Amino acid sequence: MRPDEYNAPGWPGVAARWTSSAKSGVGTALSGASPLWFTVGHGIVNEIYYPRIDRACVRDLGLVVTDGARFFSEEQRDTSAELTWLAPGVPAFRVVTRCNQGRYLVEKELLSDPRRPVLLQQTSFRPFEGGLHGYRLFVLLAPHLGNQGGGNNAWLGEYKGVELLCAERNGLALALACSVPWLVRSAGYVGRSDGWQDLKQHGSLSWQYSRADNGNVALCAEIDLAAQKGSFLLALGFGEGAAEAGQRARSALCEGFPAARDEYLKRWNGWQQGLLPLDEPAPLPALYRVSTALLRCHEAGHFPGGVIASLSIPWGENRGDNDLGGYHLAWPRDLVQAAGGFLAVGARDDARRALGFLEATQEADGHWVQNLWLDGTPGQNGIQLDETALPVLLVDLARREGGLQPGDLERFWPMVRKALGYLVRVGPVSGQDRWEEDPGYSPFTVAAQVAALLAGADLAESAGEPSLGRYLRETADVWNDSLERWMYQTDSDWCREFDLPGYYVRVAVRDPAVESGRTPELVPLRNRPAAEAMLPVAHLVSPDALALVRFGLRAADDPRIVATLHLVDALLKLETDKGPAWYRYNGDGYGEHEDGTPFDGTGRGRPWPLLTGERAHFELAAGRQEEARRLKGTLEGFASREGLLSEQIWDDRDLPARKLYRGGPTGSAQPLVWAHAEYLKLVRSLADGKVFDLPPQTVKRYLKDKVNSPRRIWRFNHKLRTMDAGLDLRIETLAPALIYWSCDGWETVRHAASCATGLGLEMTDLETAALAAGKRVIFTFYWPDAGTWEGTDYLVTFEAAGQGV
Repeated sequence: MRPDEYNAPGWPGVAARWTSSAKSGVGTALSGASPLWFTVGHGIVNEIYYPRIDRACVRDLGLVVTDGARFFSEEQRDTSAELTWLAPGVPAFRVVTRCNQGRYLVEKELLSDPRRPVLLQQTSFRPFEGGLHGYRLFVLLAPHLGNQGGGNNAWLGEYKGVELLCAERNGLALALACSVPWLVRSAGYVGRSDGWQDLKQHGSLSWQYSRADNGNVALCAEIDLAAQKGSFLLALGFGEGAAEAGQRARSALCEGFPAARDEYLKRWNGWQQGLLPLDEPAPLPALYRVSTALLRCHEAGHFPGGVIASLSIPWGENRGDNDLGGYHLAWPRDLVQAAGGFLAVGARDDARRALGFLEATQEADGHWVQNLWLDGTPGQNGIQLDETALPVLLVDLARREGGLQPGDLERFWPMVRKALGYLVRVGPVSGQDRWEEDPGYSPFTVAAQVAALLAGADLAESAGEPSLGRYLRETADVWNDSLERWMYQTDSDWCREFDLPGYYVRVAVRDPAVESGRTPELVPLRNRPAAEAMLPVAHLVSPDALALVRFGLRAADDPRIVATLHLVDALLKLETDKGPAWYRYNGDGYGEHEDGTPFDGTGRGRPWPLLTGERAHFELAAGRQEEARRLKGTLEGFASREGLLSEQIWDDRDLPARKLYRGGPTGSAQPLVWAHAEYLKLVRSLADGKVFDLPPQTVKRYLKDKVNSPRRIWRFNHKLRTMDAGLDLRIETLAPALIYWSCDGWETVRHAASCATGLGLEMTDLETAALAAGKRVIFTFYWPDAGTWEGTDYLVTFEAAGQGV
């Protein structure tokens, strides 16, 4: 026995890395028996997830062709690939890779077995020069079990006489089997003794190591091309231990590919047939059916309703075990967008499962974390108040769209109630904006909160709590009236340069009525070098202001909105040959560097296709249906030839060496579920002739009835110093209080006891509307539960109506 048949040298291999995020296909079986998800990119399978959608287990699975001597061709690098769907809306794929030197073609059909967690690849190898005897074909497999490239064990195994390529890490195992014999097999350490290194040097597997333990490992085997004239089936099974994985792989081989394919297509076709027929003539493949399938593909099987952001790892080739950076977690915001997409296409049960997932993963105090693994463990703990507001709006949208079953309003009301309590206690200032970056007042986040409070008021009344509904509307009115004070910039150099009366800023860090002084407010820019990391509030603008229209707080023809969009288009709009795209905000650093090298904590943000969808919705709200339809075509044009929408598109000169082409995907994420959900909602909106998810409560209250608030609110986390005369002052506290107050410097004193709102806040209304401008109210607190005085006096000054800060 040759000594190299034992353990491979070169432990532990090079540092593990993931792979490209630019996917061309994403698939899974609609079957609880097959908790397996796979992606395709650059002509090969490049990431498999098992047993959860947030657990990657394979980096890639591809082929290498040699002639046994000098010819070496790797499928993912040395071929051109073409992917097509086996049927409309069915995420099973035919992939054809053609050798760049014109010497061979590989045709594959890819899907997962609906009866068990096995990836199936039916493969046919066809030479163009010479016969099969002139070539040698090898399969390469890179296990990354349990989201880790390091610490994997690989070996040459067998199950009941069937030879396997096996790997294991912490009890999770895989086994690769083939319908024709392996001629030779080897295990090795990546970059040191793996099969790729051997084939590149020798044209054949000359090392043939039997094991490679506790490292970044790879498996390789030669396929017997003569056995079935170049046709064979690969079955990659998963399980708890190599025996389970091996049994599943062998079972799949025994049943064969046609039976699995028929069952796979039947299940997906059945699901697609239950959706609204909103198909329109569009570039092939039809983006409507691609988008519906992609949303469904991203739901976690054993965690119903758990829809992740993307089956990709942005800039994965630059990410290792300690810096996963993947999007295979659930972001409550993205999940709600996906659920809205489900409702838009009539997939009510799918949307309802998303509500169930939100219900189960809500934190005890009512909020949702920034993102989370499917079991609810936080990925990142940032607080974005839109992620607490949007689930409330989703319940209301599901109610309007018939997406709730009898008893669901009662079921989901406790979740909604807790979320509303968190919003009124913590809001409207958010720890992060919707882009997970800066704290403060931002248009999207505040608009979502105001809309949620009004939708929540309706739900409160349906739940038999009319007084709570009244309080929520009153709070929403105060916040809506304060939007311009918080976020509308006037008298800036940009106003003068662009001849504008004002504009909504991207984020404001203070309330002028709370914090005195006129010093410039600086906002830190995430993902930028330190020297470029601060900009004044007045010099930050974003399309997020469109949310004030999307959520029904301001009309599309409001002069303040129109002026803001003029500035947004001047600073953030990019014209491409497919149509316009928009950046998230000026100074964005989330994207590749100028030379196209991957984002590594700093970079430069690129345009986001989903913002074109949001702009289309704005145009529809403004009554410009043809422009909205034109932008829908632009969004379709941003999709890859396989129909996938990316997170960002490249905006610079073509860089072929980095696979970056103007208008094409960057290395961020492709597909992005949020983008496909926005597209589906746009399709529905255009079919209806109105914005599908526009909350009716805000439209009626603020655009039709034009309700204004008769009060302002003072809280310890929002201490007003000034307010307009003619308004009452409401004081809110987290504990019962007696408010002692005076309008004449304590010469006369009044007192009032707080009353409970039912949401963890106490409120006390002071009748101050009769006070003239220039008057002041002074107040302090006695805390009856603690039996103590606050020991500090607080002061609010009244300004002439419309003239206060």
